[in-house]
Amino acid sequence: MSRRILISGASIAGNATALTLARAGFDVTVIEQAPAFRDGGQNVDIRDVGRDVLRLLGLEQAALDQGTGEEGTAWINEDGETVAEIMTDDVEGDGPTAELEILRGDLARLLFDAAQDRVSFRFGDTIARLVEDDSGVEVHFDSGARERFECVMVAEGVGSRTRDQVFPGENDPRWLDLTLAYFTIPRTADDDRRWRWYHATEGRSIHLRPDRHGTTRAMLSVQKASDGEQDWDVARQKQYLHERFADAGWQAPRVLAGMDAADDFYFDVLRQVRMKRWHTQRVVLTGDAAWCVTPMGGIGATLAVTGAYVLAGELALHPSPGDAFAAYEAAMRPMVDQGQGVPKIVPRLMNPQSETAVRILHGVLGLATSAPVRSATAKLSDRDLKGPDLSRYAARLETRVDR
Repeated sequence: MSRRILISGASIAGNATALTLARAGFDVTVIEQAPAFRDGGQNVDIRDVGRDVLRLLGLEQAALDQGTGEEGTAWINEDGETVAEIMTDDVEGDGPTAELEILRGDLARLLFDAAQDRVSFRFGDTIARLVEDDSGVEVHFDSGARERFECVMVAEGVGSRTRDQVFPGENDPRWLDLTLAYFTIPRTADDDRRWRWYHATEGRSIHLRPDRHGTTRAMLSVQKASDGEQDWDVARQKQYLHERFADAGWQAPRVLAGMDAADDFYFDVLRQVRMKRWHTQRVVLTGDAAWCVTPMGGIGATLAVTGAYVLAGELALHPSPGDAFAAYEAAMRPMVDQGQGVPKIVPRLMNPQSETAVRILHGVLGLATSAPVRSATAKLSDRDLKGPDLSRYAARLETRVDR
């Protein structure tokens, strides 16, 4: 009889875990709160061991083919002039723009499409309650259904309700004092293939990035401590951004108008998820629900697919879920700790408050991206990730694990 697994969240982490487990012969069900699969989202990149995972899953070339086409990163002044630039062709390896840049939704869709013939996906439902015992987990769904699984994997993201139910009070978030809003706006003739980053005063930034869908991905950021903005309703969040960016300059009017029309608006105040444990004997956290490093960490999607492969691999190697989850946590902790090690001063330095500080930052960036030193600068973004050894899982994840 196949081992029956429930995954909550059709995210990158959830879909990657589902696909990897299904390939190994597990009976996998994925539930997702949204009524249908969610496309869209901003750029993510896959680096180092994450590329290895996609290769093992047979999806690396497909992910490259669906890349955003971003060709580099440019810092822009109020007149739209480039004050610093680092292009992918200028450096070896990955810089701020990685070789494999893809939209979050496009990567999640690749994983979903590869898994859907082997995995049962249920949309429009969530976990209401879990009852764990020595032999499995009884899951009570908000739809009223009740089912039993050998174990449950929670891939619900940074605000996971199930995590907070199973591990009450155990998340000790590290707030990074940076508010972000993401959304898609119409492309205009002057949008190029670069990630354009504009600094205004008062810790404000505007980002415009290309995609492969004929639109532009916009981001607004504000460097400040949270006043609970992440809990406001969407109308209040958008009004707040209008007030903060009304005099920001550059393309702020265009971006704010696009925000009002966007149907994929996402707003959050960045915080890392810090958990002393990721599992019980039958329930385990993965992806941002376990360790959100935030976009400042730069390896969120890489961690998501790597964690999925390691989690599936350990479950294939261990008859006991509790033993598998402990081994998974031991294998992934060093990489997560590395991703969460971003100094809190970084968002402050990269989002200056005064005109003088903006000029100083632009001067530093201009020097750092000049021909003599830009390769060294790129290496700061292309960190040597200490990923787990995937070779111990590869054979088991291609064979059935019925028992």
